[in-house]
Amino acid sequence: MNVTDMLRQTGALDSISRELGINQQQAQTGASALLPALLGGFRKQAQMESSGGPGAGGSGGLLGLLGSLGGGNLLNTVTSQQPTPREPGNEILGQLFGSKDVSRTVAGQAAQQTGMDPSLLKKMLPLLAMAVSGYLASRGGAAQQSAAPGAGGALGQMLGGATGQRSGPSGGQSSGGLGSGGLGSLLSGLDTDRDGNPLDDIMRMVGQFRR
Repeated sequence: MNVTDMLRQTGALDSISRELGINQQQAQTGASALLPALLGGFRKQAQMESSGGPGAGGSGGLLGLLGSLGGGNLLNTVTSQQPTPREPGNEILGQLFGSKDVSRTVAGQAAQQTGMDPSLLKKMLPLLAMAVSGYLASRGGAAQQSAAPGAGGALGQMLGGATGQRSGPSGGQSSGGLGSGGLGSLLSGLDTDRDGNPLDDIMRMVGQFRR
């Protein structure tokens, strides 16, 4: 199941549309424009972990944060009938993007693509971050537990297991499940340096990109 299918089938899109006062088609359009950068943030975190960066093999970094915020229950929080608190999503975005400037730029670029209000898309971002994080934590747990040493790190295995990606021979992630549901074309359209991660270009735009 790819990420856009997950958002539909779990009811996350319905919940997000209800929360923001928009219809499901608008929610899906906004999510499709925001997801490439969001998933790019997860990829970057997985690369950092596999290269011995923050949180590698320990409780820090994104894995530790997701655990402290409830893991798989993050998705349940979004899909419940109660109003969704934005704070957990904003904490996840802070870990993925590094600054609010990047979040604003992501929302602004999505607004240019879709014609939607950037302030609405900025409100959608933490809800998407929670839904995707909860999905990765719950569906990717088995892949994380069975990961062999050097197979891309726990986060890389979790990301690959949840999105249908395959680990490459050097531990990297092939495009796999991200190519379906329109995400592959969105990634290609946004990724100007063709390195597979459009977030790099967005971070460069706001002076945050670090090689």
